[in-house]
Amino acid sequence: MKVLFVLTSHDELGSTGKKTGFWIEEFAAPYYKLADEGVDVTLASPKGGQPPIDPKSEEPDAQTEATKRYYNDSALQEKLSQTKKLSQVKADDYDAVFYPGGHGPLWDLTSDRNSINLIETFYKQNKPVAAVCHGPAVLAKAKAPDGSSLVKGKKVAGFTNSEEAAVQLTDIVPFLVEDKLKELGGEYSKAEDWAPYVVTDGLLITGQNPASSEPAAEALLKMLQK
Repeated sequence: MKVLFVLTSHDELGSTGKKTGFWIEEFAAPYYKLADEGVDVTLASPKGGQPPIDPKSEEPDAQTEATKRYYNDSALQEKLSQTKKLSQVKADDYDAVFYPGGHGPLWDLTSDRNSINLIETFYKQNKPVAAVCHGPAVLAKAKAPDGSSLVKGKKVAGFTNSEEAAVQLTDIVPFLVEDKLKELGGEYSKAEDWAPYVVTDGLLITGQNPASSEPAAEALLKMLQK
C-alpha cells in the first residue's frame, strides 16, 4: 500500500511576523501508524524540499511519544527534508492521500491547484482522502464529480472555532475551519476541545485536532485494508 502525505510550504503566520508551518505530531503520529504497518509513505509539498515546521509544535507541552520518536529518527528527518514537489506527483501512484495540519495549509494548500486536482482525482478514483486539524481546510475548493463542493452533505470534522480562540489566532487566520466546512454544506460535528475526534463519511476521513492524528491514520488504515 502506498500513501501520499501532503505538507504545507507556507511559513508566515499572516502579517504577525511569526512563523508557522505543519504540526509535528500531526505528521509523525500518522506517519508511524502507517509505516509500522508496512505502508509505503511518500512526502510531498507545494515547493518540495524541507517543509516548514510550526515552532509551537516543538514546544514541550506539544510533545508526544510520536514526536519524541521523530526527533530521534534521522532517517525520517532526512526524508522530510526532501519532499517531492506536488506538481510532480500523481494520484495514480498512490492508494490514499493524507493531509497533516498546522496553520500553514490555510494559506497555501487551500488554493494550490495541484493539491485541489490531486484531491479531486483521488476521490474520482475511489481512493480515501484524509485530513486532520487544519488539514480539512484543503477541501475548501475541491469539487465532487458533480461539480458541488466535495464536503457538501458529508459528515466532517476539523479544528473548532473555540480551539482557534484558545490559541488566540481567530483574527489572524484567513478563515476558521469550522465555519468554512459548515459554509460549504458539510455536516460538521465536534467533540470537546482537544479531545480526539475523527469522522468518516465514504472516502472522506477528517479529524478535529492534534490528538485526532493517530486515530485518523487508524481509520485510514482500516479503509485501506478492506
